[in-house]
Amino acid sequence: MKLPIYLDYSATTPVDPRVAEKMMGCLTLDGLFGNPASRSHVFGWSAEKAVEEAREQVARLINADAKEIVWTSGATESNNLAIKGIAHFYHKKGRHLITNKIEHKAVLDTCRQLEREGFEVTYLDPEPNGLVDLKKLEAAIRPDTILVSMMHVNNEIGVISDIAAIGEITRAHQVLLHVDAAQSAGKIPINMETMKVDLMSLSAHKVYGPKGIGAL
Repeated sequence: MKLPIYLDYSATTPVDPRVAEKMMGCLTLDGLFGNPASRSHVFGWSAEKAVEEAREQVARLINADAKEIVWTSGATESNNLAIKGIAHFYHKKGRHLITNKIEHKAVLDTCRQLEREGFEVTYLDPEPNGLVDLKKLEAAIRPDTILVSMMHVNNEIGVISDIAAIGEITRAHQVLLHVDAAQSAGKIPINMETMKVDLMSLSAHKVYGPKGIGAL
């Protein structure tokens, strides 16, 4: 039977054979199967080294410090951890967040949950080109705004947001910026420092990695 051509790579990708080979080397007795948290034997040391090398690779991809990389189960968990974490940690400073009406469901659902907890969320309408008007974004920022959450590349229509310009606005107002970069990482250049991004969500299965692993 001839299989159809797979064209849904924005939804998920197959694991690259080189990645699969690396993974297999972490599953068996003659590989790096140890617990990286086990500091009393060579199996743990070897596994920890592999984990830290992976952390360095992710950090280089987005120009971040490897110590800042937190492993998650995927972009959905990363989004939840970032948005809820900021909201709960900074709730005494403010309880207002800003996002886009066409963000990923993982972001919108998280914001709706925070609304049930008493937070206020402003959902910006995109312009006809699919992007948020930066003047409207800046106008929506209030003294009690603690976070702006915007995706880099939209998962449905593919528009690319000017994250660097958004970062200039949020930094000027001392508001944190979270970016869902699940669709952009590995495809277009990312530099967290020049983009002035505070938190970024990543997912392995969008870039030929395994499902069930992500980063923040």
